[in-house]
Amino acid sequence: MTYKSILVHVEDSKHATQRTIVAHELAKQFDSHLIGLAVTGISRYVFEGSDFSISDPNIGLHLNDLHKRAERAIERFNYDCNSLGGNQFEANIANDEANGGLGLRARYCDLIVIGQSNPHEPSPSVMSDFPEFMVVNAGRPTLIIPYAGAHTNISRRVVIAWDGSREAARAVTDSIPVLKKANSVQILILNPGANAEAHGDEPGADIALYLARHGIKVEVCVRFSKNDIGDAILQISKELDASLLVMGAYGHSRFREMVMGGVTRHILENMNLPVLMSH
Repeated sequence: MTYKSILVHVEDSKHATQRTIVAHELAKQFDSHLIGLAVTGISRYVFEGSDFSISDPNIGLHLNDLHKRAERAIERFNYDCNSLGGNQFEANIANDEANGGLGLRARYCDLIVIGQSNPHEPSPSVMSDFPEFMVVNAGRPTLIIPYAGAHTNISRRVVIAWDGSREAARAVTDSIPVLKKANSVQILILNPGANAEAHGDEPGADIALYLARHGIKVEVCVRFSKNDIGDAILQISKELDASLLVMGAYGHSRFREMVMGGVTRHILENMNLPVLMSH
């Protein structure tokens, strides 16, 4: 198993280059084809079966501005990739909103790289629930890059938040290519007594054996905390000098609303390191 196609969301924001750097670095590690996708932000359904008219001058000006933003994002992506060198890449614009545009194309890739929602820099082409939507609906592992800080060599030290759930198992399997490249992999188990049936007599032993059969050496880190689980995961990941957190995502789509589990939502809102999530 490896990542042969990596899709990265590019946009006209000051944090987009950091996302491209991470995606490009991964594409280089796995000899992957890198695809940069920008979106205009207008759902394709708006043009279907409605009175919406692009001939309206006001609407036309707005659409033109959105398309120019997407073009600037693509120009920046091309410049960044050419500067970094060494990879096959392509860049495209989707006349669609981010959720639908990337969600459809993600199903033909092995890994998606997106950014954390930034409340200080809202985007006209991306809704605030974008990370949640992608994790729940794309059907592919989703790597979310924080809007703050610089992040390189994310496979250096990986922490797996393990609770024995289906979602966590999916995330572990989806992250195997990264785990094989890692210098260090630690399985973090918080308060195992709260879910003793999933962990068994020796918490972490079964998942450690599973990964060992894939040639991945791990350490099991059992911790106890009375703090919020999301806070505890992020704090311990920082203590362990993690460069990447791997975890399952809990939630489902209810029409347009993303209903996420408390821990998942807390991580998405407060993450201080890249997080690879699977649902």
